[in-house]
Amino acid sequence: MRVLVVDDEVRLAEGIRNGLQAEGFAVDVAHDGVDGLWYARENPYDAIVLDLMMPGMSGWKVCETLRAEQDWTPVLMLTAKDGEWDQVDALDAGADDYVTKPFSFPVLVARLRALVRRGSRERPTVLQAGDLRLDPAARRVWRGEALLDLTSREFTVLEYLMRHPGQVLSKRDVIANVWDDDFTGDPNIVEVYVGHLRRAVDRPFGRNAIETVRGAGYRLDADGG
Repeated sequence: MRVLVVDDEVRLAEGIRNGLQAEGFAVDVAHDGVDGLWYARENPYDAIVLDLMMPGMSGWKVCETLRAEQDWTPVLMLTAKDGEWDQVDALDAGADDYVTKPFSFPVLVARLRALVRRGSRERPTVLQAGDLRLDPAARRVWRGEALLDLTSREFTVLEYLMRHPGQVLSKRDVIANVWDDDFTGDPNIVEVYVGHLRRAVDRPFGRNAIETVRGAGYRLDADGG
């Protein structure tokens, strides 16, 4: 397994390199964000260990740039910044895991192995179906260049549909993932919100992306048709 370590603390980065090599990893090291981005672009890696605060380019920017370039290599942020919003920003930028310094080396290795097992499947930070785009972090939705005004619940229903394009999702599926398993209201509430969404994201634009599959549920046309 080949790993890239990007950290401006030279002794720490070399210590991680030596430890990972002892565990059977092949390791490259960069000491600033610019070099780290170059390595990531030029070489295939199974995972990237990325510090947040670095000279040249921050870990946030490196991760955002890779995701914008459709590079889905698993990224583990390793940083002394332990604020909850630092973690939120890192994960929203496209990181897959977040470990704070000081850290347990065996735990770091275990987390890397877990990331590698999951592989580099596509995990876009902005969801897209045709010209319908949804940014979960910014809580914004566009149809083409038009910014749409959705309520919080409408947004969440649409996000769930867009995370499962082409799949038939039952009312029970939607309720379990948008409301919760303990929801005791009328399941037809899903129909109400689907109707709201069609009036917001489809009909004004002459689209029929949100389909009803009779007796089964709802499906988002993968092309946003």
